[in-house]
Amino acid sequence: MEKTQSLHAYIKEEMINRIKTGVYQKGEQIPTELKLCEEFEVSRTTVRAALHQLTLEGYLVRQQGKGTYVAEQKVKQTLSSTVETYSEQIAVQGKRAEITLVNLEVLPANEWVQQSLDVSLNDPIQRIERIRKASEETTQYEISYIPWSIAPGITKKHAETSLYTTLKSEFDVHIAKTVEHIEITLADERISKHLNCEPGLPCFYIETIAESIEGKKIEYSRSYFRGDKTNFVIERNYPWREKDESKD
Repeated sequence: MEKTQSLHAYIKEEMINRIKTGVYQKGEQIPTELKLCEEFEVSRTTVRAALHQLTLEGYLVRQQGKGTYVAEQKVKQTLSSTVETYSEQIAVQGKRAEITLVNLEVLPANEWVQQSLDVSLNDPIQRIERIRKASEETTQYEISYIPWSIAPGITKKHAETSLYTTLKSEFDVHIAKTVEHIEITLADERISKHLNCEPGLPCFYIETIAESIEGKKIEYSRSYFRGDKTNFVIERNYPWREKDESKD
């Protein structure tokens, strides 16, 4: 557990990891509050706070008199692509981009990192924690995971610029594709501290997996964007069709 992380935030993150890695399957009843209290060695109030936020964010559903279950998967939509870096996207809006490194460490891969990056358990993984600002206003908090074998020895200088540009120029690693999952979440105590906002603020939450042209997974990241400071533009191109077909 991170030093700045509250107990209920830690439990919430652990439960999300279990849901995403299939430890808890969709539609499955999760352990009772009492069992979770015993497992995490916390009070029922702490467990309830974590489960309440997970319910608000759509990971769990409560059934009166029956218990709490893993919710069905959310509907997926695809975002349009861009080749511009964060700084370039901000610059065209007349703002100055800034990336600040919060923490950089090497950790052994746990189960969900192993699954996300196709590495072996306990392989060395670089965990890069950063904050992005636009004209001195915090807009994004991001945690990236990159295998040591892909880009050994990422530095503070690397982390405070575009990681993808650094991977290409310094390590000859080319990002060819990213798959991104976007959801709405609420800032807990840890996230609100990094985003410089009040707890409970609605945020965009994006999980990203970046792949090389060979399909090798290069980076896994979790990003939180302030909902009051950020919006996303989705551009879709529809190929011309010879036959007139009904719209979806």
